[in-house]
Amino acid sequence: MENQPTTRREPTASQKMVSRRGLTRDAVVASICGFVVVLMVGASYAAVPFYNWFCRATGFNGTTQVATSAPSGAPLTRRIAVRFDSNVAPGLPWKFEPEQTEIEVNIGQVVTVFYTVTNQSARTTAGQAAYNVAPLTVGSYFQKINCFCFTEQTMAPGEKREMPVVFYVDPALVADSENDGLSTITLSYTFYPVRDPAPKPLAASETDKRKGNL
Repeated sequence: MENQPTTRREPTASQKMVSRRGLTRDAVVASICGFVVVLMVGASYAAVPFYNWFCRATGFNGTTQVATSAPSGAPLTRRIAVRFDSNVAPGLPWKFEPEQTEIEVNIGQVVTVFYTVTNQSARTTAGQAAYNVAPLTVGSYFQKINCFCFTEQTMAPGEKREMPVVFYVDPALVADSENDGLSTITLSYTFYPVRDPAPKPLAASETDKRKGNL
């Protein structure tokens, strides 16, 4: 018995509609997935500056505050110990230490302390300090008026430098019940290497020399 030729059936209108709906749904899902990926990438870049701003504004994670002037009014009679910690990250050949490891200050008193930094290598190196205080709940009350950590530091071979920190402990601390009984604050710095130091502006004489060589 001979095989009968098979007849190919064309898809019905309803089948074509279902197929088109499936393709449309897949396209919508793919578009949504792509949008989510783009959103997540954008959020990851925005998260770092937002996190830094949030820490500075709230003192979260022990981030200290930046003050433009001394507090109004006389310092309080309550005293508190401030300890100073120093660290250098791998890759930066610096010796970094506080001139005093601990002092006692009145709350609201403006104090200046110094750290000493020495570049122990035979080449120019650059670093910048990260900082925080402990306990972490004190970050919003530790006010810095001036600090070497605000800017990138470039050190010549063998250079030794004194770096000041001007700060005070905000009198508002005494009204915070969470810090009742607090007797010691630790201010900690870690210097990290800067791979591509920011170029320094040329002095006028150096600019004139370069123009003369052109």
